Amino acid sequence: MISVDEARARILANLPTLPAEWVGLTDADGRVLADDIVARRTQPPADLSAMDGWAVRAADTAPLPATLTEIGESAAGHGFDGSIAAGETVRIFTGAPVPPGADAILIQENASQNGDQIAVNERVEVGRYIRPAGFDFREGETGLSAGRTVSPRDIGLLAAMNVPWLPVRRRPRIALLSSGDELVRPGEHIGPNQIVSSNGLAIAAFVRRAGGIPVDLGIAADTEESVQRTADAARNCDMLVTLGGASVGKHDLIQDVLAAGGDDLQFWKIAMRPGKPVMFGEFRGIPLLGLPGNPVSSIVCALMFLRPAIARMMSQTDADPLRLTAPVARDIPENDQRAEYMRARLIRDDNGQTQVEPFSRQDSSMLSVLSTADALAFRPAHAPAFKTGDIMEYIPLNGIL
Repeated sequence: MISVDEARARILANLPTLPAEWVGLTDADGRVLADDIVARRTQPPADLSAMDGWAVRAADTAPLPATLTEIGESAAGHGFDGSIAAGETVRIFTGAPVPPGADAILIQENASQNGDQIAVNERVEVGRYIRPAGFDFREGETGLSAGRTVSPRDIGLLAAMNVPWLPVRRRPRIALLSSGDELVRPGEHIGPNQIVSSNGLAIAAFVRRAGGIPVDLGIAADTEESVQRTADAARNCDMLVTLGGASVGKHDLIQDVLAAGGDDLQFWKIAMRPGKPVMFGEFRGIPLLGLPGNPVSSIVCALMFLRPAIARMMSQTDADPLRLTAPVARDIPENDQRAEYMRARLIRDDNGQTQVEPFSRQDSSMLSVLSTADALAFRPAHAPAFKTGDIMEYIPLNGIL
């Protein structure tokens, strides 16, 4: 068996970076940038007022009392066509361009008006309430860097930068192959020795959330011919992920049929719980990732290996799951040679401090426990016993599972 870190490193070292494609800004949410994006304009393009009031020369507001003559108006989209001289002012509104000659904004709360005469009630300093040109960004500056996953707030920035199209990494097509005579799809007739297949649907949803495109190849029967025929449909995909059949039992055919009996494998056992029977290799030039058949094992291994694999193919820089620490809420016995990712809930003690509480039942077939969990509590291989209050590392699951 190899460690989780070594398995992950081998997977990532054997994956290609997918080419770029261009998408419109309206389709960019969740996509990964293939290049740095630079601003195509300066924002703001000119000095703008941050408040409603009057554009003034700061020197004209001292000493007090002072009275200025209003000579015009500047509004957003309709600037004042002229300049301000000594003793003059222009009525101005938020977002409007500051007229030449003005160097400050006298807010309307600090002035009173009588016709075109503006009485200054408070002195202002140079630059007060002015957003200078380029205050946010300037033309040619890098706004977002390659590898970033575009978010809704990024789309706002890109729009302000006047970027209508942008290069992003192509989303990887992930072929999903379930195997086993015992499996039927939800809603189908269930025979006396059959169960409903959950892995395919769960991992397909996981792939979508990770940024990939799931391609469901269906359920292969426990024959070499069925497994081979079903897998052949992955030829136009970027990775083949098998669900079940990766162990060494009589009916576990994935290794023999798809990975040339092990000749094309990098590894097929990992020192982790849940998820020991994970394999990685190649099938007809396509990266092959074999996940366990147990539902919880499959999903946990998808988080640890499939998510970073998808991220690697898109050169994504922000895909690693967040790792936090908190006191453990109950005693945990010492561990064996396999690192363990325990389903857990996050609770608060009497002082409001977060604690991590692993569930007492950790069987890898129990999806109900995984669905209830807030986190995966991490117990390293050969870890000594944890006592209540000891600090334990955990991976929060909200947003990723």
